[in-house]
Amino acid sequence: MGGARDMARYVHGYSSRETERLCDQSGILERLLHRGTEYPPGRRVLEVGCGVGAQTLVLARRNPGAAIVSIDISAGSLSQASGLIQGAGGANVEFLQADALNLPFPAGSFDHAYVCFVLEHLPEPGRALREIQRILRTGGNVTVIEGDHGSCLWHPFTEASRRVWECLIEVQRRLGHDPLIGRQLFPLLLQAGFTDIKVAPRWVYTDANDPEGMDGVVNRIICPMVETARVSALRSGLIELEGWEKGMADLHLAALPPHGVFFYNWFKGVGISG
Repeated sequence: MGGARDMARYVHGYSSRETERLCDQSGILERLLHRGTEYPPGRRVLEVGCGVGAQTLVLARRNPGAAIVSIDISAGSLSQASGLIQGAGGANVEFLQADALNLPFPAGSFDHAYVCFVLEHLPEPGRALREIQRILRTGGNVTVIEGDHGSCLWHPFTEASRRVWECLIEVQRRLGHDPLIGRQLFPLLLQAGFTDIKVAPRWVYTDANDPEGMDGVVNRIICPMVETARVSALRSGLIELEGWEKGMADLHLAALPPHGVFFYNWFKGVGISG
């Protein structure tokens, strides 16, 4: 992900728990986020900001004939990603340490690019998209998937749960990153020079009709994500420990039948390189 200085400030951190969350997230959301993304055999695909390889694993399995180059700024994350792909028997992925803001490839090197949960962690997302546009061949396409923390709704909704959610947003903003970037995909792609841009919501809604989905989305993706802001939020005085613990307990109620409800919206955008 991103540039070296900025990824050292990755809001969710590089803990083993975060690795577990990312892998859970890729599996739980695979059909939702990867539906409609296929790369024909022989095509060269650049995955920008592969992290620990959670999305790489899905890309490689769903597109076995494509030649995938996955980059990240973190050597540690790349090592984990490589191990994950090797363990799964994937043979169509090459890993390379590189900066998304300064890609080490000539113009027109790739047919496709895939960017998932990366732009929100960059101070210059538009610059990254311009770099991606540069390394794509004419007529090649980019797929970008980003969340938007302003799109989240849940029940029971309490003041305490609202505060911890807003702590996550504020901690990320103080890093110079954008937790509301999903809604900006169309203008960002347009300003980067892409054409034929199509952006669509990919939303998830869970209630007591799907207890497994409630547990997966709320307890294995969302609440662990919010927990990554705990230390920074407490240190910066955004919230007191008692308030944090109450807020997290209340947020978990969204996964508790029969009354829990949770909604979140991701945005998926595709654009053509000119």
